[in-house]
Amino acid sequence: MGLKLAIGGKGGVGKTTVAALLARYFARAGNQVIAIDADPVSNLAAALGIDEREPITPIAELADLIEERTGAKPGTMGGFFTLNPRVDDIPERFSRQCDGVRLLVMGTVQNGGGGCICPESTVLKTLMTHLVLQREDILIMDMEAGVEHLGRGTSGSVDALVIVVNPGLRSMHAADKIRKLGTELGIRRTVVLGNRVDDAADEELIRTTLSDFEIIGCLPEVAEINRADRTGARPFADISAAPPQLAEIGGALAHLA
Repeated sequence: MGLKLAIGGKGGVGKTTVAALLARYFARAGNQVIAIDADPVSNLAAALGIDEREPITPIAELADLIEERTGAKPGTMGGFFTLNPRVDDIPERFSRQCDGVRLLVMGTVQNGGGGCICPESTVLKTLMTHLVLQREDILIMDMEAGVEHLGRGTSGSVDALVIVVNPGLRSMHAADKIRKLGTELGIRRTVVLGNRVDDAADEELIRTTLSDFEIIGCLPEVAEINRADRTGARPFADISAAPPQLAEIGGALAHLA
């Protein structure tokens, strides 16, 4: 199963924790899973339980690799360099693993904006295209509020943009903006996943306020997840101890592939 999911949402909704839970759920079910940290302020490694005492260098900061593959030094613009660099070995060489999930940290392009034509952005976009279009792994992408790492052609092959919301109105209003960004890039399906839902009234608020969205499910307010969100640690050492709603949501998402 080659399910490809982009996970988005307003900051503070628990997007990274949700992305990590989904990645671990699919891995425990026996799937090959790649988790992509494409949010500059994310901490997906900790949420997956990866030991960060050995720092993870983002792909965008691997200067020697970028120069080797493109023929140009990172930080340069203009001139000639390879626009279709080799990237197929990067997932195995530069990822970190835990509980069957392989993590890649993308990083950001520091000069010229996210859309610049430079060696770093070329490697990142080529890598994302490879992961989405040419591999059969389940791909869970923890994105910034937007989906800028995905090029227009690649985005059309993402199975769904999953927008994580809380019952609060601010995060739900952000869903419209995030869906618009995804639609502009060609993502055909957007679903909403409620997080930190206390009770039926919270779920009803989400469903009523976002009545024109497809609601894929809701994760309850759980002390273990709250603790993890506050500390940046991994919740549920044994993922099978997660709330049963996680399996329900995972099963619903699997059918989108």
